[in-house]
Amino acid sequence: MKNTTQLAEKVEGEPIWTRFLRATEIDARLLGMIAALALIWVGFHLYGVIINDFGAFLTPRNLWNLSVQTASIGVMATGMVLVIVTRHIDLSVGSILGITGMCMAIMQVRILPEIFGLGHPMIWIISIITGLIIGTVIGAIHGYLIAYHGIPAFIVTLGGLLVWRGVAFLLTRGETISPVDTTFAKLGGGPYGAIGAGASWAIGLLGCAAVFWFMIQGRRTRARFDFPQRPIWAEGFVAAVSCASILGLVMLVNAYPWPKGIVKKYVAENNIDTPINEIFISHGFAIPVLILIAVGVGMTFLTTRTRFGRYVFAIGGNPDAAELAGINTRWVTVKIFALMGALCSLSAVIASARLGSASAQLGQLDELYVIAAAVIGGTSFAGGIGTIYGAILGAVVMQSLQTGMVLIGFDAAMQQIVVGSVLVFAVWVDTLYRRRAK
Repeated sequence: MKNTTQLAEKVEGEPIWTRFLRATEIDARLLGMIAALALIWVGFHLYGVIINDFGAFLTPRNLWNLSVQTASIGVMATGMVLVIVTRHIDLSVGSILGITGMCMAIMQVRILPEIFGLGHPMIWIISIITGLIIGTVIGAIHGYLIAYHGIPAFIVTLGGLLVWRGVAFLLTRGETISPVDTTFAKLGGGPYGAIGAGASWAIGLLGCAAVFWFMIQGRRTRARFDFPQRPIWAEGFVAAVSCASILGLVMLVNAYPWPKGIVKKYVAENNIDTPINEIFISHGFAIPVLILIAVGVGMTFLTTRTRFGRYVFAIGGNPDAAELAGINTRWVTVKIFALMGALCSLSAVIASARLGSASAQLGQLDELYVIAAAVIGGTSFAGGIGTIYGAILGAVVMQSLQTGMVLIGFDAAMQQIVVGSVLVFAVWVDTLYRRRAK
């Protein structure tokens, strides 16, 4: 009982909102991002209602597509968190995505079919493994130049941005490589790249079970080390909100049905007698979204539960002190950039599968959106501060802005102006936050 009251005790003159945040241990910046996201969504939807008498933003179709579009940027943003936390920057992520996507497409279209035959089940697997290896090696090269030769990350990755984009162009002289393997294409989403209603509910219930398991394990760990416990009401509140969010997301993705044209084809192929208008087949979670969730969980575990993660934040907090403490900062830097390259390759899988092809322009300007997502998500350029969930939420914010501007008719130039302004504003907010925290 002693530990419980330590987090819930009342401080003289302290606002109730502050006590609530301390008891639940909810990050105030996270709430700020959620509020900003809600404002963006409602604002774009109401704009559509006012101008066109129909709001297209807050619909299952748009939000489902938004989740798929966010996946590629979100995966890379999780790696950018580690890069920025250690006071570096990676401007080459879009070009690495482009070169690895091109290599995977060439493997599927020109090389592996000659070896295994068209449609062989190993084609897409070998292609992905090849892309992951190439991305990891490129990232490791960048990290080696930064860590062991003292070249600033800005210069190395700026050079990488130009070099790898040029290599991607030279591989095919600017040609678009298509079509990719049919199984590989499912990794990009779409009606055939989603898991359906039943599997989505299973994942949702599994997620809720995981929430309760982590709550119980967290309380046991705190009790073992005599750390302050959250009040029971706070634990219940966090668990209820988390489960409600998960189940609400499941309901959303299940509310988006297959298009009628695809349903018609499905009915014909399976000799179904039910009229098409009476058939409702849910998309469920798209595979790219599941990839993003898996990466988010894995990267969160890596940063919060492993020695490597502790080293990353120690280096970001004070590089000299980390070096004196015995941390091999240069080797950690190489691993961070190698991981960033691997995540770029995984994003290339999603991006090229979604398009069904690869071109030299694949991933162009993605570095802007990835950096912006990480910074908007609370990662500080001063180093030592950043969260994986914040970066993913930042990616959702960035993609929401893009999608909303497309729906209301903003051209590409205006979209870039808005994104650039949001990035500068996010850095300014981070600067103010750090000043007040001192």
